[in-house]
Amino acid sequence: AKARVLLELAERRLGDLDRVRTLDVGCGLGLVHRHLGPLAGRLEGVDVSSGLVEEAARRNPAVRYRTFDGDRLPYEDGAFELTFAICVLHHVEPAARRDFVHELIRATRPGGLVAVFEHNPLNPLTRLVVRRCAFDEGVVLVGRRTLERLLADPATTDVRSRYLLFTPWKATWALERPLGGVPLGAQYVSYGSRV
Repeated sequence: AKARVLLELAERRLGDLDRVRTLDVGCGLGLVHRHLGPLAGRLEGVDVSSGLVEEAARRNPAVRYRTFDGDRLPYEDGAFELTFAICVLHHVEPAARRDFVHELIRATRPGGLVAVFEHNPLNPLTRLVVRRCAFDEGVVLVGRRTLERLLADPATTDVRSRYLLFTPWKATWALERPLGGVPLGAQYVSYGSRV
């Protein structure tokens, strides 16, 4: 579902996806990469865990992977047309979140798209799942307005958000777009264009 939303946003904002150089920050095992179709040929992933990067490379041999120190992305300014992070920001210490988002923006070329997916703290089931997940122990969820403020950097414009994952059933996914403004989805995406 997140891949579908990301492809839709990218096509609307960037046009022909076959030419879009893309970076997944905090890629983990690269689970979403096999669902990114036209982006797959120019896709790169970066993560702080060398073990995860090695496994992601084994699973997705067409994708280029690197590790980084968690602070500065190992790429030049404006290297990518699309930079995204999926459910990573809540693992970043609150005091470091502005710098993390700034790195996403820095790595994106002017006219490119920055997108950040996060768990929705307004959804009680999401909060319950996060509370019970050992991997999420001690995290602080990020609200939509907070993420929009982080993305509202002087280097971005047209920052927007929409909620997603209202139900686990594919048959009802067609309802997700019209429901995108209702703050009940399990997750949300905030995105903006690089100036």
